[in-house]
Amino acid sequence: MLRTDCGPVAPLGHNGPVTSDRSEALFRRACAVTPGGVNSPVRAFRAVGGTPRFIRSAAGAWLTDVDGQEYVDLVGSWGPMLLGHAHPEVMAAVSDALSRGTSYGAPTEAEVDLAEEIVGRTPVERVRFVSSGTEATMSAIRLARGFTGRDVVVKFAGCYHGHVDALLASAGSGLTTFAVPGTPGVPESATALTRVLPYNDRDAVSALFEAEGDRIACLITEAAAGNMGVVAPEPGFNEFLAETCRAHGALFVSDEVMTGFRASREGHWGLDGAVEGWTPDLMTFGKVMGGGFPAAAFGGRADVMGMLSPEGPVYQAGTLSGNPIATTAGLATLRLATDDVYAHLTEVGTTLKDAAAAALSEAGVPHCVQSAGTMFSVFFTDGPVRDFEAAQRQDTAAFAAFFHAMLDHGVYLPPSAYEAWFVSAAHDVRAVQTVLDALPAAARAAAATVPEGTHG
Repeated sequence: MLRTDCGPVAPLGHNGPVTSDRSEALFRRACAVTPGGVNSPVRAFRAVGGTPRFIRSAAGAWLTDVDGQEYVDLVGSWGPMLLGHAHPEVMAAVSDALSRGTSYGAPTEAEVDLAEEIVGRTPVERVRFVSSGTEATMSAIRLARGFTGRDVVVKFAGCYHGHVDALLASAGSGLTTFAVPGTPGVPESATALTRVLPYNDRDAVSALFEAEGDRIACLITEAAAGNMGVVAPEPGFNEFLAETCRAHGALFVSDEVMTGFRASREGHWGLDGAVEGWTPDLMTFGKVMGGGFPAAAFGGRADVMGMLSPEGPVYQAGTLSGNPIATTAGLATLRLATDDVYAHLTEVGTTLKDAAAAALSEAGVPHCVQSAGTMFSVFFTDGPVRDFEAAQRQDTAAFAAFFHAMLDHGVYLPPSAYEAWFVSAAHDVRAVQTVLDALPAAARAAAATVPEGTHG
């Protein structure tokens, strides 16, 4: 088995061509200077085997690696690239902003414009910018505790809210990919005030609030879970959570770092793109609202947000918060995201979901394709998947074989079975057809890993 300082890189259950000469060399160099050779764990391909591709450039729906190989991109920088890569109008706006400098450490018009855009589209009344989704959720939790004077935080198993110490209990995403039941470096005291419940389980929520409702500062949930694979809330579940919080004096925090402006132009996710009769007390945003730059935000009710410094006593700050380049890119992206863009995302997503299901069914591979808005993922298990426990039952070896066969045919999927797939406005006929052409062979590769007698 081929090895580097980062550990095994041979693919799992795959014998085809998977290496990239320059990526291989870069990965070896990276491993000498960066833990695992990457700056975010899932990028390392540990879950699927093989060498991560080092990307040289991107345009529209396509990535080009350092060896000059092209791939249809179904990762989209993990969600932000709603319009596709290097959109000309976004690039022009950014270029103009860059000509005036990169960061001032002072307020700018661009951050006011973007804040007004977000407040105008979403239920939030006031908003504060930060530089990452982790900062957004961390700040929202601190604000909720400061506002309520309570300490306990409730989350759901499999929902990931960034690498905040208090929220890394039973998180999804990378922790699921690497089967880490928490993480070293987070003391028990950091999660002692965190309560973790099964997703989509109303009875568990009711029982916890009956027992500890007067201690709970907030409940935080992904508006639609996307970090254990895509698992939508069951009808009325988010409304139930909001009502339960309200009844016990706790705040309801809707994490829309992934879903915000991805699932709907209105900036939030719900049935048919509408809020289901409830309004969150706090919301967090990221990804799309930054247009591909490091930017995120949290916002909510005016009275809650008024507790933030310098207006109130809850402290939060950031040197690059509201960065003029990031806010310019985000504003350009949101203004270009028309109803036609979302209609296109829906059409392309539906085409790919149906084709993936058909190919896997034809090959006899147990699977379940699930979506929330335009986000979707393929679970290599008999469905449906409604919670973290069910998501963990999938066949990750089958996914690894599927992933590498797609990669060999020029399609770049998320290198983990526990991630969402993303399409963009730039996924045109050529890009879609490339994916459709790759699916049958990938399904057969997955089928080859499934034990006899267990095929669907």
